[in-house]
This record gives sequence, C-alpha cells and structure tokens, in this order.
Amino acid sequence: MTAEETVKKARKPRAKSAKSADGSSVAPTPRAKKSDSAHRLRIKVRAYEHGILDKSVKQIIDTAARYNATVIGPVPLPIDIKKYTVNRAAFIDKDSREQFEMRIHKRMIDILNPAPKVIEALTNIDLPSGVSIDVKMM
Repeated sequence: MTAEETVKKARKPRAKSAKSADGSSVAPTPRAKKSDSAHRLRIKVRAYEHGILDKSVKQIIDTAARYNATVIGPVPLPIDIKKYTVNRAAFIDKDSREQFEMRIHKRMIDILNPAPKVIEALTNIDLPSGVSIDVKMM
C-alpha cells in the first residue's frame, strides 16, 4: 500500500451542503427535536405488590383513554430489591442469620399532548393505598 492510499482511507467524509435555487451553497440546518413540538406527561407508578400496581396502571390508562389521549405504556421498569440481613440470636450464634428483602415494582406511562380534562381526571383518580405516583410534565 502506498502512502497516498493510506491518506485516502484515513480521511473522513465531509458533510454535504445543500444548494439553493440560484446555485449558491447553503449550510445544512440542524434537525428540530421531537420533544419541542410535543408535550408529554410522564407518570411513574411504584408499589410493593405487582397485582395492585397492575390494577392501578390499568385504571390510569382507562381514564386517559376515556378522553381520547394518546397513551404509551405501561413500560415495566427494573425492580428495586432491598435486602436486609439480621442475626437470629442476640448474642452467641453469630453465624445464624436471616435475610429479608423488599421488592419495589415500577411502571412508567407516557401520555402525549394531554388535554386539561385528562390532567384533571388523573388528579381526581382514587388509587389503592401502597401505590405511589410521580407525575412530570416534559
């Protein structure tokens, strides 16, 4: 291989510039982000029991669907597992231990371009105890 061939392979291709109607070159325009045009209501739901969590997520989706809102999800998020190790005996048996764990199940729901009626209906929704909700407007 000659030195010329290695230089040709090492070069990066240039960005193509657009030509206007009169033939002069115009710099390429950056693309607009999708999130600028669309508002999004992101709801994260957490609970210790997955059955109660799934029922409350279904209730949220049904409420949003009643007002013809576009719903994405529910998306299952990774389960947080918190483990605790405790001695069984108070004094002598150091090697005898018990382990306990708490599992926190999570789901995420996105509602695209929510109308004010949808937001009002979601704030008035009655969910079972043990279910926590985080709502963000993006």
